[in-house]
Amino acid sequence: MGSVAVPLAGLEESYDYIIVGGGTAGCVLANRLTEDKDVRVLLLEAGDDRTTDPLVLTPGLVAGVYGKDEYDWNFQSVPQSTLNNRIINQARGKMLGGSSALNFMMLVYPSKASIDAWAAVGNPSWNFEALKPYLKKFATVDVPSASTKDICAITYNNDTVAYGDGPVQVSFGEGYGVTNKGWFDTFESLDLLSKRDARDGQALGAFQNASSIDPATKTRSFSAVTYLTPEVRARENLKILTNTHVNKVLFDTTGPEPVATGVEINVNGIVSQVSANLEVILSAGALQSPQILELSGVGSKEILAHHNIPVVVENPAVGEGMQDHPIVCQSFEVKEGTPSGDVLRDPAVLKALLDMYTADRSGPLGQLTISVAYTPLVNKTGVISDEGVKELFAGRDFSNPARAAIRDIVTNPNEPTFQYILFPTQVHIADKPGNMATHLIPVEPENFLTVMTILNSPFSRGSVHIQSSDPKAAPVWDPKYNHDDLDMELLARGVQFVEHLVAPESALGKLLNQTGRRLPQLKGDDLETAKEIVRQRQISVFHVSGSCSMRPREQGGVVNERLQVYGAKGLRVVDASIFPIEPAGNIQSVVYSVAERAADLIKEDRIKEYRKAVKV
Repeated sequence: MGSVAVPLAGLEESYDYIIVGGGTAGCVLANRLTEDKDVRVLLLEAGDDRTTDPLVLTPGLVAGVYGKDEYDWNFQSVPQSTLNNRIINQARGKMLGGSSALNFMMLVYPSKASIDAWAAVGNPSWNFEALKPYLKKFATVDVPSASTKDICAITYNNDTVAYGDGPVQVSFGEGYGVTNKGWFDTFESLDLLSKRDARDGQALGAFQNASSIDPATKTRSFSAVTYLTPEVRARENLKILTNTHVNKVLFDTTGPEPVATGVEINVNGIVSQVSANLEVILSAGALQSPQILELSGVGSKEILAHHNIPVVVENPAVGEGMQDHPIVCQSFEVKEGTPSGDVLRDPAVLKALLDMYTADRSGPLGQLTISVAYTPLVNKTGVISDEGVKELFAGRDFSNPARAAIRDIVTNPNEPTFQYILFPTQVHIADKPGNMATHLIPVEPENFLTVMTILNSPFSRGSVHIQSSDPKAAPVWDPKYNHDDLDMELLARGVQFVEHLVAPESALGKLLNQTGRRLPQLKGDDLETAKEIVRQRQISVFHVSGSCSMRPREQGGVVNERLQVYGAKGLRVVDASIFPIEPAGNIQSVVYSVAERAADLIKEDRIKEYRKAVKV
């Protein structure tokens, strides 16, 4: 069916800004841009509005949304040669709120160095100090209770009132217990207990992350609920259209530089066009923003020619530079009496907890009891010596600015090379997982805890590209995990360190069945066995980024420091795809913050253009 020039019923012929993707970033932009009553915004989302759906709102039911078409794009990678040719699943939110509606709600702040690295690779206006006000602006962080502070060793947070006053509600909860205490006691025995608040960007050691859970309602606090409140939705200058697939961006190519003029959309098989007076903003995420660019003629001329798409802007960097935090999941059988989320396999237990939550929001379904730690470069002996670090990095090429910036982070003993996570259940790894739930459903009869090892600053770079000119065909995602062998060397050493955490004499180890099962049934004592654990047990931590990188164009950039697409006017990208270097930790805090800052940049540019037009 061909495209028609007139808009669908209920849509105006044009809007000032069209935001493609009503996810984490898109909802922020829709709210902030329509604060100006003279600005008309159209927000387009391929999925539905599920802001009242119990599966989405109930923190403990998160696994229930994975793999279901109405919630999850459920992307799959190509087979990964460094991971025994396993396919890696990538859950992505297919609903208003995007992945903030199906993530694990972990609210972790980035390290200062990992954001300062953005400036080091050619973006001088983007560093931690520039982003810090926005890290505070997006959220309201509740005060941890005395019992939570005691169990989780929170000695650095002296807040007596909520921190910030932003839309996203963040809390610590009350469900922490002996396993969390064992975690913190173990890290304290290793002299790796954090003494700094993670909000200042310099935390190192074990600390308790907060969660994007509203402390008043014990429900998920995500962008579609918090930024698109009833009051915001009632604004006459905001139109939200769900179940709307964007086929491509439309351009006027008659001038010296292509100008984005609108988008082509598909609503229930009806293809139409909508015009943008000022800008089209892509916020479709790290897998789909580059897909839409390529479908629109922005990308590698070879890829576009292969799919018979006319070239509008040639830029082979589109879809390249893909980054993700690799995560290795090792599960350990617990002693009788040690709490484990695996008990939820019993329908009677699940029903009892659902009844508790439904009655008065009490019980574990309204909480998140994951704990974390940041560590420098470690191995089986503990923190690696300066001499050991030099030996590991000797003879390698770091002439590329991004590689040099990452090396400087990883080799710094005061920076977090690794993030460790204490997860309350077993994790099952399949060669071809159908969806994220495959990892979370307890298939083994014993009860487990899982220790997860994350490489915060990977050197490997992957790609995502269209596989056809069909806008509804999933893109081809190849993360190329560990293709830079340094990532495997680092991850294996991080896995070796886990043996310290679960050792019989450690506080955490005393909660485990030391003669019980492991998943996998391998012990990472030696480096080669640790590498095999990585091959068998590494998956994605769902932090894909970098595929429309912000950096100078000649260095592989797709957008400039104002997030404008090189070679075109009136077109920006605002989501995790612009990250030039993956930040440390769970990235939702950075996505929110980038979107908040982007809204200010867009407002500034609009004022500049207005003044230029009227020659003020």
